[in-house]
Amino acid sequence: MRGLVADVGGTNARFALWEVGRGVTASRTLPTADFHSPAEAAEAFLAGVPDGERPTRGAMAVACPVLGDHIELTNASWSFSIEEVRKALGFETLNVVNDFAGVALSLPHLGVDDRRQVGGGTSARGYPLAVLGPGTGLGVSGIVPTDYGWVPLSGEGGHVTMAAANDREAEVLRQMRAGLGHVSAERAVSGPGLANIAAAIAALAGTDWDPDTSPADITGRALAGDDPVCVEAVDMMCAFLGTAAADICLTLGARGGVYIAGGIVPRLGAAFDASPFRRRFETKGRFSTYLAEVPTYVITHDTPAFIGLGWLLGTGGG
Repeated sequence: MRGLVADVGGTNARFALWEVGRGVTASRTLPTADFHSPAEAAEAFLAGVPDGERPTRGAMAVACPVLGDHIELTNASWSFSIEEVRKALGFETLNVVNDFAGVALSLPHLGVDDRRQVGGGTSARGYPLAVLGPGTGLGVSGIVPTDYGWVPLSGEGGHVTMAAANDREAEVLRQMRAGLGHVSAERAVSGPGLANIAAAIAALAGTDWDPDTSPADITGRALAGDDPVCVEAVDMMCAFLGTAAADICLTLGARGGVYIAGGIVPRLGAAFDASPFRRRFETKGRFSTYLAEVPTYVITHDTPAFIGLGWLLGTGGG
């Protein structure tokens, strides 16, 4: 049995064929901006895979709320009907979920080589798992164990208000509010969020700053240690991520563990382990002991959503 799975974000749309017992058999990443719709991008992917049985089922994770048939990506121009895409591709079924609900579906099926623990804590069986991850935006989800199996949660937790944990963070957030108005967690914990933090730090210091400096450049300078603005910006983003992760853990009771996905954190490598993330995660007043017992993991698998979508399709693990 073969199915098409797709992880559609604001920058890239990742497609794969998923087969029962085998997992991914072919995959390709396409720039979202190069296509007018997911159907057009999917056909471009299918045209380039080896000959074989065309999939008749699909599962797609999209970076936006999924509230009905009409989908509008938050950070890209795609706007489409799920039913029209299903018909255009000739599929019998097409399941569409929020992108981080797709990642959440993968969590119970990740192997030891698909994640790296940061800090202490031990997973408690029978409790929810949480996941969040900075990339183009900030995705947030969780998965809850029930008598009928794991059930993913679909929400927009990346858009909650970002809170300061100390006076320095309050200064930076105040500077960001001057230009952005509401500062959500996504405005601070994402690629664009890292750029927002760096610009605010530079403005507070009266330092010249190029507004076109990319998140990748900021990260590179921080890892090189030769730019104090970038070093502080990356450390602060990691601390903000720790705040957000702790809040989600407490909200969901995610004693099974909190997972970090997205494209930014894995690229930080050992620097993330040494960052303020885990210290901030555990610093929660009367609930610091509670959080110290919860493990946090960085997902190292390249496409965890494919694993989750494969299980959603019912085509097995692999």
